Amino acid sequence: MQYWAVSISCLSVLAFFVWHLRQSPSNGISKASKYGLLLIILYPLAYLFYFLLTPDRSLSATSNLVYLLYHGVAAVILIQHILEKFPSCSSFGEAILVSGGLVLYCGDMLAQTLSKMEFSVSSKAFIHTPGTRSEIATVIQGVLLGLFLLPLSYKSSLQILAYCKKPEKQRTQTVVDRTQKRIDCFVFYVSLLVALLLLVPSWTRLVHGFDVHPFVWVFNYIFTDSRERLALCAYWIFVIYVSIRRFYNISKQSKTERILLRKYYHLVAVLIFSPAVIFQSDFLDLAFGAAFAVFLILEMIRVWEIYPLGHIVHQFMNAFTDHRDSEILIVSHFSLLLGCALPKWMSSGFNDRPLTPFAGILSLGIGDTMASMIGYKYGVLRWSKTGKKTIEGTAAGITSVLAACSILVSLLASSGYILSQVTRDQCIMVDTVLQILLQVVIPVSPPRATEQE
Repeated sequence: MQYWAVSISCLSVLAFFVWHLRQSPSNGISKASKYGLLLIILYPLAYLFYFLLTPDRSLSATSNLVYLLYHGVAAVILIQHILEKFPSCSSFGEAILVSGGLVLYCGDMLAQTLSKMEFSVSSKAFIHTPGTRSEIATVIQGVLLGLFLLPLSYKSSLQILAYCKKPEKQRTQTVVDRTQKRIDCFVFYVSLLVALLLLVPSWTRLVHGFDVHPFVWVFNYIFTDSRERLALCAYWIFVIYVSIRRFYNISKQSKTERILLRKYYHLVAVLIFSPAVIFQSDFLDLAFGAAFAVFLILEMIRVWEIYPLGHIVHQFMNAFTDHRDSEILIVSHFSLLLGCALPKWMSSGFNDRPLTPFAGILSLGIGDTMASMIGYKYGVLRWSKTGKKTIEGTAAGITSVLAACSILVSLLASSGYILSQVTRDQCIMVDTVLQILLQVVIPVSPPRATEQE
């Protein structure tokens, strides 16, 4: 089901782009639209063939088809919203990845919710959900569900208050604006508390049967029978405090390029995440989810200028932004976090592939950092006349990843990991190298790529 959900989302986005391209009379665009129409026609035929081969053609198959169509419609609506509301925040490729990932993740939330509810038709017949998931995954999904619904709750509450509010003619505009900001802040914090204290525990209790609040469960998980987790938390706090204080002062006082400052944070990510992957893998999954939730809350506070942290967060984040971050959203920290977290989350349960959880850390923290720093300082030979990527930077990225993989394999072997599938580890190394080369040949966002590698 997940395969078909992803494919139907991609197909719907393809159909949307084909329709958009056909609005222009260019010959190249018309050729692209013809190929796109061909793919759109072939896809329903492939699904029809799959449906005919499926032994179960009852209501379950029909409901699954409806569930898949939801993914397609939601993907198109979401990518339209991203490109219209945040036009300079992402390229087409990045928008496709974000919209597809969000639709698939929210679709999984919907599937989990519906599978626990009672219908006139059996819930198992309505939707097939994956096997039993861990408590950590449920907590993360519940918190993100509450935060995804927070903007809707916040904006709806403000509209209701504005509709019920009586006009005030005697007050000055400054006083009115100040009062409105206080109301906005109050509504935001109330909406946040409702989401975290009511919605999240209700959903986790429904889908996983939690007897306690998820935050209480997290507290017990951290402080019960685990000195390693407490030591790891202390280590994280120390590294984050030192790095933020050091690099923020450098960004204000020196003339160091912001791109290099941002790469220093990539190295900090390596220092933070690598020990946790080896010694506390499950706890790192929880930490990734908590960090992503904190980033979401801080970004909402910054965008909506919520007192008292809105201005402080905006001032701090601007010290590390460049042309790739728009005035509306700052997404660089999300990209770094998800780039390291997604390989770890997706590799959960595959114990025979020890290098897989490190894929994001190696490619972003090591490869991308060395490629940018070496290319920026020593790069001379460029891959193309118009591009900024250099051969020296690419070579440095590949070499650093291969060296890091070799060192990491030795560390994993000495720490007790059983490397029974060496060929798979080699495949991970090759795949990471190919990712670096892919950034050179087909950059994700060509119009905004000025980073020298």
